[in-house]
Amino acid sequence: MFRFLLVASALIACAYAVSDESYAVGNSRSEINPDGSYSYSYETSNGISGQEQGVGGQGASGSNSYISPEGQQVQLSYIADENGYQPQGSHLPTPPPIPEAILRGLEYIRTHPQYQEPISKSNRLGVLFG
Repeated sequence: MFRFLLVASALIACAYAVSDESYAVGNSRSEINPDGSYSYSYETSNGISGQEQGVGGQGASGSNSYISPEGQQVQLSYIADENGYQPQGSHLPTPPPIPEAILRGLEYIRTHPQYQEPISKSNRLGVLFG
């Protein structure tokens, strides 16, 4: 009886795991070259796709796309190099604009460098002997 329950529960678990939400890879390609460069791409039956190319340890660029739960196509492109990971996509949040008062203050600072008192002979001695 125990074996029957064990086998039945295993079959039920397998049937539950294989649902309508499993997707097959429709197209896949990868290439690794002796010079360290590589590229790959994939596409699944549910609209997920991606591709990347680069040179190992030096940089990469690529893109991914998928269909959001709302039915919209979401696309992400990126570059990863000495400047870090730089993603781009219309779905990514962007910082708010810098307020005008802050921009004016930064411009004032840029055009009015801080005054530094010239070091006179008596001042130098004070700096040296403190």
